[in-house]
Amino acid sequence: MVDVDSFIPEAKAEIEDQIGDANAIIALSGGVDSSVAAALAHEAIGDQLTAVYVDTGLMRKGETEEIAETFDFLEGLEIVHAEERFFEELSGVTDPEEKRHVIGEQFIREFEREAKETDAKYLVQGTIYPDRIESEGNIKSHHNVGGLPEVVDFDGIVEPVRDLYKDEVREVARALGLESVIAERMPFPGPGLAVRVVGEVTPEKVEVARESCHIVEEETAEHEPWQAFAAVIGKATGVKGDNRVHGWVVCVRSVESRDGMTARAQQLDWDTLQRIQSRITGTLDNVSRVAYDVTHKPPATIEYE
Repeated sequence: MVDVDSFIPEAKAEIEDQIGDANAIIALSGGVDSSVAAALAHEAIGDQLTAVYVDTGLMRKGETEEIAETFDFLEGLEIVHAEERFFEELSGVTDPEEKRHVIGEQFIREFEREAKETDAKYLVQGTIYPDRIESEGNIKSHHNVGGLPEVVDFDGIVEPVRDLYKDEVREVARALGLESVIAERMPFPGPGLAVRVVGEVTPEKVEVARESCHIVEEETAEHEPWQAFAAVIGKATGVKGDNRVHGWVVCVRSVESRDGMTARAQQLDWDTLQRIQSRITGTLDNVSRVAYDVTHKPPATIEYE
């Protein structure tokens, strides 16, 4: 476990040493990893830092509004609405690795555009150790590691929590005094709902995933999963009223884990599962059925793409 008393001053000193008198931007997603990186950088370099949150159109329900409210203490928080650009770049892309690379490159281009506005020479991001292991180990490319383009228009990328596991990042978040809504927040993938949609990413499928994930998070809260969500995995025939529908199949996943490197599927009770399926099929007319994923990691990964 990380020694927060020594880690925090060492991390701030490293940030100061890397960035010096230059300006930097922090890639803020609202998750605990980037939030800790933002807090450390803010304490280290103050007004040399600009926080940038990119709304990709692939975020959780109400995410952008929540970010604006939660991080109002960061002066000059920039919210970039890039939904159309991300969907355009993802059009026709079905391969999971290609998705991650497309998203990684588009993120960098958005940050480069914002950096020009503030003359920022450095990009700070919340890469953690499992991101590096999975990217370098050919499991899957994380958008902020293996998904990065070869050419990046920054003098350097600063990753203050790159050697920490998720549970260690949470320890640092608590030590920094970050609100529990951030420190204890359920993990959410950097590529967003794009990796909870099997195959091509379309606005319709993303909206199904967004609403379904919101329902799953609400209904599983009392079970305290490490991560719980829903993914759109294909289409199947169903019946609604007296009509046949060929609707989306939503697969629910709820897992227990310590650091995300391995995970066990949660044994949710039948009543919880029935409430989830009833709410999803009742709320979304274009969903025909709901399944529950009982696969551990390994052999599965936690996310779908």
